[in-house]
Amino acid sequence: MKKLSIVISSFCVMLSYAQKVSDYKYVVVPSTFESFKKDNYGLSTFLTTKLKSKQYTVISENRGQWPEEANANPCSVLNADITNDSGFLRNKLVLDFKDCNNKVISSQKGSTSIKEFEEGFKDALSKALVNIPVSRPVENTVYKQEVNVNRETVKQDPQSSEPKSQASTKAERYSNGKLNLQKIQMDASQFILVDGNSSVPFATLKETTKKDVFRVKLGSGESTTGYFENGNIVIEMPKGNEEFSKEVFAPIK
Repeated sequence: MKKLSIVISSFCVMLSYAQKVSDYKYVVVPSTFESFKKDNYGLSTFLTTKLKSKQYTVISENRGQWPEEANANPCSVLNADITNDSGFLRNKLVLDFKDCNNKVISSQKGSTSIKEFEEGFKDALSKALVNIPVSRPVENTVYKQEVNVNRETVKQDPQSSEPKSQASTKAERYSNGKLNLQKIQMDASQFILVDGNSSVPFATLKETTKKDVFRVKLGSGESTTGYFENGNIVIEMPKGNEEFSKEVFAPIK
């Protein structure tokens, strides 16, 4: 019998608490914007080019295409949005950058007298981007929650290459039968539920003074209540008219 030192890698969940756009590295630029459903006027491509020139890494809406670093840490990613704010005589727009809780951390307006839509909106966007600084993500603007797996010295059977015991990590996942979510602990008092196909967390849950009861902020921006019940995460989903439905997410084993 001989002793082998098994080192299990640790990983970090990097959750951004930065308040400036420049504190971020990754930005999601959607292929279309809600205010420009009929014609995007090339704004997505134009914005992508401009952000890259400011040293940002532009990534897709599809989390399956995200870099590993961004996928593991969705709160280190900003979401860009452009709203058509045009008036009678001028093409105007608003450029917003939102964090993982759908909170706007920067809102810039751009206006132009150019009346042609494509040229005009691009000119307005250029003006909105003037006050967006170059990306300079810094260490002290990011909170790192390290989930460390202990180094373990184990004994190995000489007849087998497999150790008798091995430390491992397993992500906590929950499902309501339609949606599979990953639970990511942000700190001791709050966690987020993340859908792998979305750039915005499904929900952020923060502890209240009552055990296992949480204040919940949904990805839509709505606020509600959630709690643990028999190992499940239960969220009261707003239906409108002050009515709620009970959404139960059970652990995936």
